[in-house]
Amino acid sequence: MTTNSPSEKRLEELREQAWKEGVVAGRGVDVAGGPIPSKPGYYGQPVVKPPVWTWEVPLYFFFGGIAGMSAVIASGALIFHHVDLAREAMWLAAISGGILSPILLIMDLGRPHLFLNMLRVFKHRSAMSMGAWILSAFGACAVPGLIALELHTHQIFPGTLDQLLRLAAGTFIFGSAIFGTLLATYTGVLIGATTIPAWFLHRTLLPIHFGTAGLGSAAAVLELLGYRIAALNFLGFYAAAVESALLIWLSVDKHGVADRAIHEHGW
Repeated sequence: MTTNSPSEKRLEELREQAWKEGVVAGRGVDVAGGPIPSKPGYYGQPVVKPPVWTWEVPLYFFFGGIAGMSAVIASGALIFHHVDLAREAMWLAAISGGILSPILLIMDLGRPHLFLNMLRVFKHRSAMSMGAWILSAFGACAVPGLIALELHTHQIFPGTLDQLLRLAAGTFIFGSAIFGTLLATYTGVLIGATTIPAWFLHRTLLPIHFGTAGLGSAAAVLELLGYRIAALNFLGFYAAAVESALLIWLSVDKHGVADRAIHEHGW
């Protein structure tokens, strides 16, 4: 194939268009006789492979979002002296993020030692590596925070030790709120760092979407547990409003065939 062939000229035009506009829309990438083969792709395989995730991953996203934002709600409840709500929220955070989420992640990886191997290195540019560290740090804050808060609430140890437990509970709970925010949003970064066009093109909004969905779910669970507080009601309406705005934006900001799966096809 010579550099003067029609397919090579067309490929150069596509490169120029991608350099200027950042994306090549339409069917221009399917060049007849060009270097990119027509469907199904190289050696009978699709050029963009479908995700290989199983049912554990969506549940991990769901429970991770609830856990992270429950810790955020617990820290806010402590600030405004709603101790009972803080306790319930920390129980929800510890069970969802300290127990269920690690189990689901390990089940997806296949073997427990693979999760431990991810902690042997710290790659700040890898969403998977950062996710393993964030989940571990969250559990290390949420579980001790819950224990300290329960001991302080029931006045198990009087005097100075009780005051130390109160200080420890506040410290761990605020730490879990910080890591909880990261836990509820990093999953959006994770699926945005992909070759799936519909995910990659919306990578900026995905962390906001995941965090807001986790906040709404956490507030809803706490309301179902009987905490009819105006602040929780506000969080639910806030999450619904943000999710509605994101839906409108996705409906307006289309990227041609890359978004066809979002607007036309089933999940």
